Amino acid sequence: MLERFTQGTKPGLFITGTDTGVGKTLIACAIASAIRRQAPGARLGVSKPFASGCRHEREGLVHEDAEALAHFADCKQSLSVINPIRFAAPLAPAVAAQECGEPVDWEALARSLAVLDRESDALLVEGVGGLMVPLDPERPRYTVLDLIHAFGYPVVIVARAGLGTLNHTAMTARLLKQAGCQVAGLVINHYIVDPTEADDPSIASNRVWLEKLTGLKTLAVVPRVEAVGAQPQQGRIDPAVLEAVELTYWPDVLRPPRVAGGRKSLGR
Repeated sequence: MLERFTQGTKPGLFITGTDTGVGKTLIACAIASAIRRQAPGARLGVSKPFASGCRHEREGLVHEDAEALAHFADCKQSLSVINPIRFAAPLAPAVAAQECGEPVDWEALARSLAVLDRESDALLVEGVGGLMVPLDPERPRYTVLDLIHAFGYPVVIVARAGLGTLNHTAMTARLLKQAGCQVAGLVINHYIVDPTEADDPSIASNRVWLEKLTGLKTLAVVPRVEAVGAQPQQGRIDPAVLEAVELTYWPDVLRPPRVAGGRKSLGR
């Protein structure tokens, strides 16, 4: 699979989530924005290896998440490089590939990674769904978790703040660690700062318990904002989200892939 093609040398980070709709793209775009502010002049590459639910354009299939990542990272690469494997059906990639009868083009992904590694100083990668989402109908047990392991970058887990997050986040962290992946930490999304305003009493205690359960540090606690401020696909991220994410100095979180060795960071 991808392992034989991956030769990344630049620092990077893989953003995954506990499940679909947890806010991976919002957080990935906010991290991209933070890195641009914290390491001015650095060429930041972004990758959305797989995307489904794409719209049809004259140039082909386009996914709004890839557009958002390119915008907030100011990445000049084409969308076909940023997002090389695309499907129209809003299904898990393996299912979408099977439905349309097209094989997963791993060679296209390898080529895009080579370009991004060559033309960037660092790379942010956003996954699709959660860890156990299948990617290839010919290898139904090959999931996002395997993809993360192949990339070799440290992982940020985006988790919800509310009820159910303890179970989902603990399972995600345990699977990553068991697979030998380095987990950089957690980003807790949709947090309500004032517990008296929350209709979910678990929010007040979940932050502490997430760290207890996983042994991971929290890199950012992102407040719940109005929907209009959580639309990176429209170029809009609420300043409160950006400020929360920028409390971490992200160039120090980026690391080269395991295979590349070394621990150089970006911007320092």
